[in-house]
Amino acid sequence: MPDAAAPVFPMAGAPALAIEPLFPMALGRVQLAPDPLDTALLLQRALELRERDPSEEGVAWTGDVRGAGELHRDPLFAPLIGRLALHAWAYLAALGFDRRRLSLHVQRSWPVISEAGEQVGRHHHPNAHLSAIYYLNGDGSGRSGCLRLFAPRQVNELVPGLAVGQDGPIGADAALNRPWYDVAPRAGLLLLFPSSVDHAVLPNEDPDDTRFSLSIDFVLTAPATAADPGEYLAPHPGRWLAIGEDGGDPGA
Repeated sequence: MPDAAAPVFPMAGAPALAIEPLFPMALGRVQLAPDPLDTALLLQRALELRERDPSEEGVAWTGDVRGAGELHRDPLFAPLIGRLALHAWAYLAALGFDRRRLSLHVQRSWPVISEAGEQVGRHHHPNAHLSAIYYLNGDGSGRSGCLRLFAPRQVNELVPGLAVGQDGPIGADAALNRPWYDVAPRAGLLLLFPSSVDHAVLPNEDPDDTRFSLSIDFVLTAPATAADPGEYLAPHPGRWLAIGEDGGDPGA
């Protein structure tokens, strides 16, 4: 009888164990080739928007909370956002969505500017369904601050908390138990992922480089022609009834 305290491994000649990674989160990735002159104009415009309402030190400037959350209405950014939205359709198709039964809306779009030492804390976008990040600059090294995507739930750690470090028995490099995934910014790189996924931007560690990116939030609804959108998909906004609005700008 084998020692009950000794680890038991498959004997020589026994069938090999196969691991099948299930239920993946879909990260869409497209490397575009932007025109340098067009990019320079976008960078200049982003800096102009930041000058109107700077953020506090140590925190990256995010336009959605600084009065610059509708770049899809900005004549300079609108053409680019329209082109990026085509890739959002491709992402949805890859997930199995039927375009004929959907309407895709750009809900918000804003610039993010990160100077040396600045970062964006962990968060997600509960108001949206699909989020996108387009990098206006970056060399792929990650020095200016990677995007960090967090695993919604680590189903493979078996005992909760063992995969987060603290000298636990799971190796930090175990691919099936990583608590996050980092993506380095590169000029022209477009990323798409579910808005419900927690993400952050790591600190910019390059004192000579400012990190520029464009964020877009998309919302899915039924098409305008769909009289019955079903239980889960919201009707098209054109079919909603506005009851009215009270007051003006709450910050006034």
